Amino acid sequence: MSTAPHLGSRPAPGPTPRLRLGYGTNGLTDLRLDEALGLLADLGYDGVGLTLDHMHLDPLAPDLAARTARVGRRLAALGLGVTVETGARYVLDPRRKHGPSLLDPDPEDRAARTRLLLRAVRVAADLGAHAVHCFSGTVPAQTAPDEAWKRLATSLTPVMEAADAARVPLAVEPEPGHLLATLDDFHHLRGLLGSPAPAVLGLTLDIGHCQCLEPLPPADCLRAAAPWVHHVQIEDMRRGVHEHLPFGDGEIDFPPVLAALADLTAAGYAGLTVVELPRHSHAGPELARTSLSFLRQEAPAC
Repeated sequence: MSTAPHLGSRPAPGPTPRLRLGYGTNGLTDLRLDEALGLLADLGYDGVGLTLDHMHLDPLAPDLAARTARVGRRLAALGLGVTVETGARYVLDPRRKHGPSLLDPDPEDRAARTRLLLRAVRVAADLGAHAVHCFSGTVPAQTAPDEAWKRLATSLTPVMEAADAARVPLAVEPEPGHLLATLDDFHHLRGLLGSPAPAVLGLTLDIGHCQCLEPLPPADCLRAAAPWVHHVQIEDMRRGVHEHLPFGDGEIDFPPVLAALADLTAAGYAGLTVVELPRHSHAGPELARTSLSFLRQEAPAC
């Protein structure tokens, strides 16, 4: 007897998944971490982009595992998802912004950054994070591009392997002014690393960065990058100017971007879309409120 289902027996489609919105703690540095998490939960955010830094979850202070466990309990109690971000400006060196990097001439300096990222992988695994974020760094003076790419691939390999073993997606962010600045650069890195699967090496896609320097509009960038996206950052920005702006202060046309994000979510993306305003901590609580209101107004499914 045939076991083929009747057309009429096909289950009704379920509800369309909604975007999961978060806010970055690098825009709430004037708040204690516990207070920042409580604020975001009270406002109605789904999660947080947690930057490991001295004022919040310090990756270099003692008892990291115990402190991470406390943060994990707080996140669970508030019902917040999390992505671990590693863009703290001076966490390794109080005199060099984002230094040392994976591209530094000194092998020990590069190793210090790699060790930080390995700690971030462990934190992300312990928190059940959607992904762990990183970036390349700027090219040091008198460094040939081929040498810079070699250093990046070599320094990032143990991080990628650790993230794969921990089952935490590694999400590299194209950053204006860095060696890895564009989507094309990301694919160049993938080639140098042997074209790892998207589950092993993926993207943090910053919508403002797409507006700043990609040839395609941000919505088209998102669709082109969809197979590799593990984490999304969002803010307003102007073409050619790397300045993170509150929504409405830049040039991004957000309805197409949010439609592309809705398509990505419907296709299975379960990560966060995190508001990224690292230079606006002085107004962080209010901007967290108005940013969520803006996104919900522009995309009612949020």
